[in-house]
This record gives sequence, C-alpha cells and structure tokens, in this order.
Amino acid sequence: MDHAELIAREKVRDLVAAYAHSGDRMRLAELAGCFAEDGILEVKGRPPAVGRAAIIEMLSAAPDRGAESTAPRIIRHFVTNLRFDSIAPGRIETSSYFVVLTADGPDHWGRYRDILVEAGERWLFAHRLVAVDAAVPGGWFAGRQPARP
Repeated sequence: MDHAELIAREKVRDLVAAYAHSGDRMRLAELAGCFAEDGILEVKGRPPAVGRAAIIEMLSAAPDRGAESTAPRIIRHFVTNLRFDSIAPGRIETSSYFVVLTADGPDHWGRYRDILVEAGERWLFAHRLVAVDAAVPGGWFAGRQPARP
C-alpha cells in the first residue's frame, strides 16, 4: 500500500462519517453534497434517487405520502467494518454495516455497498446502495416505508 492509497482510504472514511453526521442532523444538502452531481442513492426496494436534488427530495418526504418527514429527536448512524473491496485510480468500492439508533434504541440496520469516485481533492459517492436487513416494527424507519397495497 502506497502513500496515495492511504490518503484515499482516509478521505473515503471521512466521507462515510460526513454522510452519517449530516444524516443525523437532517442536513440534507450537506448529505447530498457527499455525492457526485449525478450520484445515485438507492435504498433497496425503492426507486433510486439520481442527482443531489433527487436525493434531498427522497430523504425529505415520507414515501407515498408527500408530507414532510419528521426526524426523531435523536438519531445516530453507526457505521462499522468498512471494507475496501476494490481500489483503482479514481474509483473505490467499499462495503460496510450500519445500525441506526433513536432515543427508543435500535431502529433499523443493514449494509452499505458503495462506489466512490475521485473529484479533485475529495472522494464522492457515485452510487450508494442501502440494504436494510431489518427494522423495529412501529419504529421511525418502518413509518417511512411506502404503504403496501
């Protein structure tokens, strides 16, 4: 591993943390800024959001309800086991696990699968797949899911 790769890995770790911190504070423009201009945020089972404006819209409104979503008073994303699956010039692929906590305890948890691209001095998400493995019935995340027919 050379010096440039070490720097790239640290910039990716910082980006992953910036995404989590922005989401915890519902600073959606900052969160969307973690993505390339044409970046994709895909939550498994839902249509992907392409571009920063679409990412903000996806995270702002409750699906199929059109109403603004209310975030819990306390929300914390914990990301762990960040693995660098592939490292190439200008492109990195990672995978990690996450758990989201609210004041009521664990709310939902799952996996991130990311493709990141170099953008000047930064790294940005080109594609982030969020796969929720499970959620607490009646919890905050469960209330944000599209209504089932």
